[in-house]
Amino acid sequence: MLELDNLAKHFGGVRAVDGVSLNVGAGEVLGLIGPNGSGKSTMVNLICGLFPLTAGRVIFNGEDIAGLLPNRISQKGIARSYQITNILPNATTLENVRVAAQSRRHGWSMFRHHRDYHDLIDKAEAVLQAVGLLDKADELAANLSHGQQRNLEIGIALATEPQLLCLDEPTAGMSAAETHDTMQLVRRIAKDLTILIVEHDMHVVMELAQRITVLHYGEVLAEGPPAEIQQNPRVQEVYLKT
Repeated sequence: MLELDNLAKHFGGVRAVDGVSLNVGAGEVLGLIGPNGSGKSTMVNLICGLFPLTAGRVIFNGEDIAGLLPNRISQKGIARSYQITNILPNATTLENVRVAAQSRRHGWSMFRHHRDYHDLIDKAEAVLQAVGLLDKADELAANLSHGQQRNLEIGIALATEPQLLCLDEPTAGMSAAETHDTMQLVRRIAKDLTILIVEHDMHVVMELAQRITVLHYGEVLAEGPPAEIQQNPRVQEVYLKT
């Protein structure tokens, strides 16, 4: 589904991503790990069009999408969450998801109230059910717990009906209980999606990913199934040093 071909992003003399090639198969959960500054989040930003490429190609469903604007890439079927929670804090939980769903199903009309779009409400409520927030539908997003806000962001991404979901540090700042709940959520949605997950918590990524790519100084250090990555001497050395 996704192929990165010799991907590079340089910020002046800093090679944040330096010639990375990898593939993500349809229905796969691929983990992307590495020490701080290894290029993980930059990779997601390149895939989603937030940064222009220095070099390389991003092939999604056979089409080179490098250079497209983020909204066009989203419309192609790629959604993401962010390291820092990105929601509408003064809107309700339902409204946050409804707006995302509306971006796919309707144009904007100043003459119709959003409640007239019953299919949008149904879609938003189904998404909230999927992420465990239906009972918080009328709550302001600002009033949700940190873990609930992070899962709402996943719900916002799901409402755009993606084929590929990029999760950037989905359990960052969570308690152990919240992390467990989010892992369960990712397992559920992975049944119907292809997922690229960037994660600092090794336990989380080892449990969720079918295959893991390790970045170090913007390059691929290792790639393989979780058990193989855990036993890789070069990976152990990199993580022991940080």
